[in-house]
Amino acid sequence: MNGGLIVALDVETLDAAEALAERLAGVADWLKVGLELFTAVGPAGVRALARRAPIMLDLKLHDIPETVARATARAAELGVGLLTVHTAGGRKMLEAAAKARGATKLLGVTVLTSMDDHDLAEVGTGPSVGSVVARRAALAVAAGLQGVVAAVTDAAAVRAAVPRDFLIVTPGVRPAGSAAGDQKRIATPAAARAAGADLIVVGRPIRDAADPRAAAAAILSELASA
Repeated sequence: MNGGLIVALDVETLDAAEALAERLAGVADWLKVGLELFTAVGPAGVRALARRAPIMLDLKLHDIPETVARATARAAELGVGLLTVHTAGGRKMLEAAAKARGATKLLGVTVLTSMDDHDLAEVGTGPSVGSVVARRAALAVAAGLQGVVAAVTDAAAVRAAVPRDFLIVTPGVRPAGSAAGDQKRIATPAAARAAGADLIVVGRPIRDAADPRAAAAAILSELASA
């Protein structure tokens, strides 16, 4: 999976999602359905998009173990390849999800790329992003997950500490010159590849481009040459 591109379908309707997916056919390795789109189109929309490309369902499940296990089982029935759960839910929750995942691979979200040390301190977590990511990545391995979601800035440290077949998916990836938006810990596609990321997630720089297909192709070219 090294160098694979996941394109975030951060749009409001199934028509818009399918139109973007059509433009990216043969370029995007995966399509990501996040909270906005899932809330709008639900399971039926996920099934429709799964006929076009492998799906990462990014719901960041975080609840009591039984609830997350049952939600994980329902998500697996949709045929998604990747599903996110939040490592802040703890070992029992993660283990329950792992038992219910079927053929779907589970990714443990470590720390959101919109958060920094100050944000973690505000919610009573710390002492630093790096230390929290390291602890949560180790927890994800121990609980039987197949990978984590971690910022490029933390990916190299995670890669050095987890099994080689453990997936690292990096969001917050921005081609050089792109606006950071609400992300605080970002990096370029080439930096993500160098840090050991297996898959990168790119949303707005592709979605909002005048030519989304060309933007995606340029990112793949950067990955290939890194």
